Amino acid sequence: MHWFAVAVLSALAFGLAGFFMKASQMRGGALSSLLIGLYASGTAGFWIQALLTHSWQPYDWRVWTAGAVIGLGSAWGNLLFMRAIERGPASLVSPLTNANIVIVMVAGIVWFGETPHATGLLGALWLLAGIALLSLRGTRGAGGSAAVKPRTAGQPRTGSRSWYPLALAAMGLFVLRNGGLKVTDRIGLDSASVLWAGYLLSLLWFVVASWLAARSERYASSDSRAGPDIDARSRAAIIGFRWGLAAGAFSYGGLQLYAVALADGPAHLVAPIFAANSLVVVILSLAVYRERLSLPQYAALICLLGGLVLIRI
Repeated sequence: MHWFAVAVLSALAFGLAGFFMKASQMRGGALSSLLIGLYASGTAGFWIQALLTHSWQPYDWRVWTAGAVIGLGSAWGNLLFMRAIERGPASLVSPLTNANIVIVMVAGIVWFGETPHATGLLGALWLLAGIALLSLRGTRGAGGSAAVKPRTAGQPRTGSRSWYPLALAAMGLFVLRNGGLKVTDRIGLDSASVLWAGYLLSLLWFVVASWLAARSERYASSDSRAGPDIDARSRAAIIGFRWGLAAGAFSYGGLQLYAVALADGPAHLVAPIFAANSLVVVILSLAVYRERLSLPQYAALICLLGGLVLIRI
């Protein structure tokens, strides 16, 4: 079961990317520069790998098409997820967006003809339960993996439903990323080239969006306040960019390993293993930031570990 080990490694690597995004947040890093750094180093990683393996396909229109779809799922999925978290409770938003894994699992069985096994399916269900329980404290990140601050009094109440369409849209977009790599493998496209194209397009989008936002802020700011504001924004931008570079390196590693696992193993088992990357964020947060687990999160750890054991059997 070579694919199992690769899938577990993909979750570990992507979880580290999520933790670095959390570290940027904890240190006051700017989100825009964080995303630019993430997609910059990720683009470089996929490009170097494609060159080293002599599989770079920059002139294949299918690579750009697939990259645009997967890049849309990654970049806009994360953006809409973060907007949903800002408007609604993380304990509801996160499980709903993580439901994209269920769609990928069903697609693997129905569309790709994978044969499900009882213990494997049971393990996948345990993983899904663990992911849902972990979210009771709120998680977010590259693909929905890095933890965020709990909802404060200034945020909308649970009864508000303005977050619901955003969470549903994020769920659908994450399906494009998590399931799209299985499709590109089936049609014979190199995963590194596809992800390079997707990350490059995402990088260009965030660079342009950041530039437009910065120009708008310059016009809106008065001269008397420009100095302190510019210094604070510069510090936040540097912090975010540095942590984004680190997050992008592990995002590259995690997604590339995930693509390899999808190519060799069943999507209905690989996808939930990959989604367990939030476990890495929780463990590192416990060790570094001395965060404490709630009772549901202790149950989540048991479910995640038990699910991995059942899938491995």
